[in-house]
Amino acid sequence: MYNVQVVTGNIRGAGTNSKIHMVMHGSKGLKNSGKVFLEGGKFERALTDIFNVEIAALLSPLSRVTIGHDNGGVSSGWYCEKVVVFCPFTGIEQTFPCCKWLDEDEGDGLIERELYEMVSLRQKRQKKHPWSLWIWTSDLPGAGTDATVFFQIYGVKGKSDAMRLDNKTDNFEQGQLDKFIASLMKTLTKELYKFPCERWLDTNEDDNEVVRELPASGDEVSEPLPLIKYRVTVCTGDVGGSGTDASVFLCLIGDLGDSGDRTLVNCKNNVNKFEKGNADEFIIEAVSIGRVRRVRIGHDGRGGGCGWFLDKVLVREEGKTESEAVIFPCNRWFDRNEDDGQIVRELVPFADGQRLYNVSYHIAVKTGNISGASSDSKVFVKLYGEKGDTSRMMLVVSDNNLRNYFETGRVDIFTVDTFDIGQINRLMIGHTNEGMRAGWFLDSVQIMVPVHGYHYMFPSHRWLSQDEADGKTEVEIYPSEILELDKLINYEVTVVTGDVFAGGTNANVFLQMYGDEGKTELFTLSSRSNNYERGTTEIFKIEAADVGKIFKIRIGHDGTGMGSGWFLEKVEVRRLVMGMVPKEKKEDKKKKKKKKKGEEDEEEDEAQELQEIVQTYSFPCDRWLATDEEDGEIVVELLPDDAEDLEENTYEVSVFTGSMWGAGTDANVYVNIYGENGDTGERFLRKSNYLNKFESGQEDVFSITAVDLGPLKKLRIRHDDTGPNSGWYLDRVEIVDTKDETTYYFPCNRWLAIDEDDGQIARELVPVDEAFMRKSEDDEEGGEAKLGLEQKGDDQGLEH
Repeated sequence: MYNVQVVTGNIRGAGTNSKIHMVMHGSKGLKNSGKVFLEGGKFERALTDIFNVEIAALLSPLSRVTIGHDNGGVSSGWYCEKVVVFCPFTGIEQTFPCCKWLDEDEGDGLIERELYEMVSLRQKRQKKHPWSLWIWTSDLPGAGTDATVFFQIYGVKGKSDAMRLDNKTDNFEQGQLDKFIASLMKTLTKELYKFPCERWLDTNEDDNEVVRELPASGDEVSEPLPLIKYRVTVCTGDVGGSGTDASVFLCLIGDLGDSGDRTLVNCKNNVNKFEKGNADEFIIEAVSIGRVRRVRIGHDGRGGGCGWFLDKVLVREEGKTESEAVIFPCNRWFDRNEDDGQIVRELVPFADGQRLYNVSYHIAVKTGNISGASSDSKVFVKLYGEKGDTSRMMLVVSDNNLRNYFETGRVDIFTVDTFDIGQINRLMIGHTNEGMRAGWFLDSVQIMVPVHGYHYMFPSHRWLSQDEADGKTEVEIYPSEILELDKLINYEVTVVTGDVFAGGTNANVFLQMYGDEGKTELFTLSSRSNNYERGTTEIFKIEAADVGKIFKIRIGHDGTGMGSGWFLEKVEVRRLVMGMVPKEKKEDKKKKKKKKKGEEDEEEDEAQELQEIVQTYSFPCDRWLATDEEDGEIVVELLPDDAEDLEENTYEVSVFTGSMWGAGTDANVYVNIYGENGDTGERFLRKSNYLNKFESGQEDVFSITAVDLGPLKKLRIRHDDTGPNSGWYLDRVEIVDTKDETTYYFPCNRWLAIDEDDGQIARELVPVDEAFMRKSEDDEEGGEAKLGLEQKGDDQGLEH
């Protein structure tokens, strides 16, 4: 099988109605494909036609390609840009440029050309080999089916994709043998594997399941893996509206593979499934997957009020005690309008920091800007990486919240949280082919993985449509470019709102973290749920720079909304670090150990290994962030509860407005003070000793509480240019560090105005000593020239 793409040029009259043929020539020209007619192509201007060509010989890599036409029909002349040939068996993709007319009336008049490869464009893709697959349907009455049948195979190095078995004849009839060709990633051998079944796949027979897992047997398999029944208990939460009528599915993931997605239909203990407070039990029969490491669970989002609040999932092998069950905590919504909007989640068996163990893949999908490009179908994507591949993930809830997805010329952005698959080497994308306008023109896909520091570009520029090109509705694409991003890490932030009267807020809450290796940017902590209600605990996952050991956080809100005052009880920040943990014991080792001395048992107990562990920083607060409570502050800095060397400090900030006419301002003024131990962040100078602030010739005094900054280095002061008289002449700022009664002097003597001086409304000021300030008062001219030098040689200051 060869995949052939023929690109018609983007010049006037390039298209043709003639019949196109090609010949593929093997290396050394010994073998060729013979003349192959490319049926069903459009060959219109700027279009790529895609064909699957089957021939009996393995020719790849090709030495050359012959392409031509029969000169039939009106406007028979054709401008061919290039031909691209991919052979799955060798994994080689070759590009043969043409960029010439095949036209009796143009150029040299040829209508057939020999094309040679541009070797620099050769790509190495994933090799795939044909395996024959034979399926026997039993001769019992009614054994056959008309349903669509899927097949997936698992090996020691991974698994195949789920393959739809459809060769367009009447398959799976009673007593019939059906033969298929499956493309798998393994070298061609004569190995034979058998998978006995002899069971119904029927909702009304046997255990009513329509999915079976069959262990492999044959000469290559020393001992077939056992078939195990896993008892799965799904606990729906006890919050308002937590139940769902949607169709729920689950996949168990272990050391030896996974169970695949199983729809949870046959509940053992409840007629009405997934109701508020329910614990629903299901049996999942699967070939042993070893120790269960993860559970992927979700629903299809169908039906009114389909949102679901899942408390936890318990998994144990049938026959084992309840105490041996592995618990997978969740405590989250699966709802487009709550939390992060996702309706599928992967759970790990750790209550602590469970969101830290998944990597976020941010997927930007661009629909082509051509007529009819948009699709009503649901789109899915599957990523393949060096450490494994993801499941087939439906892209149903976008981050940019556009109402209709996959519209012409638009970019839809989705976030998928799943286990770490390492560097991505390819992806599969396709759609469900549903709706009035199912066909879709996919322009490109981009994937950002901040935790890895990579940004992948996947060009596509092709139809995924049964009625266009090669009729495929899914396609495998490879990255054309991998760019580097600033590497980030996962943090889990838990915010507890106090259970006090009117303690909640509707304002926008923000957070910034400071560590011994720098600070993060300012993050808004929000989700699709109604955040910060009285007495609630909320958890957010953020991707941010690794700042090392965290020594303080700043948290606050913007004061918007009715009753914005907020009572914050505490904040916890978690991250993953490497640490020594006791080694996990393996059962077979235990048996061997019994024969050895007791001392060695103790050694085994104490053996440790380096693993990822959760590090937690706890920041108690227990105070109001409200303009009408306590000190009136809506931004606070918090220290971790084990902080010993740092403490809070109060800075008295005196702002002196110049005394000339029009020097005062009505705008809002903000300041950020920088010291050796970080900065205060931008603080609004709200409450002064004067009701009317920043008037001509006035000294306004403000108090700022922050974690001790150490010696002060600079400050940044600005206004927001609001109000009728926003221009401001700032004389100077003086700051008293109340802990050691040190005064810092920050001279300015400049306008902060868009229509004065250099038009800037923000200034950075550096401290000078007191003697300089006195000299400046005695000798204004010399002082100001010197001040210019103090302000890092600012040109405007020197002119001044």
